[in-house]
Amino acid sequence: MIISILIINNYGKPRLSKFYDQTPVEKQQAVIRECFTLVSKRGENMCNFLEGGETWGKETKIIYRHYATLYFIFLVDASESELGILDLIHIFVETLDKCFENVCELDLIFHMDKVHFILDEVVMGGMVLETNLNQILAAVDEQSKIEKAEHPIQQGIRDVFNKKIFSK
Repeated sequence: MIISILIINNYGKPRLSKFYDQTPVEKQQAVIRECFTLVSKRGENMCNFLEGGETWGKETKIIYRHYATLYFIFLVDASESELGILDLIHIFVETLDKCFENVCELDLIFHMDKVHFILDEVVMGGMVLETNLNQILAAVDEQSKIEKAEHPIQQGIRDVFNKKIFSK
């Protein structure tokens, strides 16, 4: 089972943290700090898996990938496959990349609702729901259509600011 999903920038600022168990906020903050400290010290040529830890316990593993300025960190129990989780991280990042056209840290900050929706399409309740990129993108597109239908005035304002109305 996936215990937690964290996205942390190179400076240790969490950009997304999602815990799938009843973890007190103080312990969540300690886990985030400890994960970043351990992961940021590791070199590029080192393995992307860590086992055990003072804060999260001996049966828990950290599986992470470092993309540009962001660390994508999954805390999982012993029943999860390390390579499967690495593939899941890649699918999640690839989905973000397709949705935001070269995803960056600012996309995560300003479109947090969409990031959470994408994450909920991939993982819910600590269990993997979907790993097919096309299925995830179809769900995101459907959600975008629903949002546009509910807020036509906002879409019109966005079109004006994006100069879609005035461009030839």
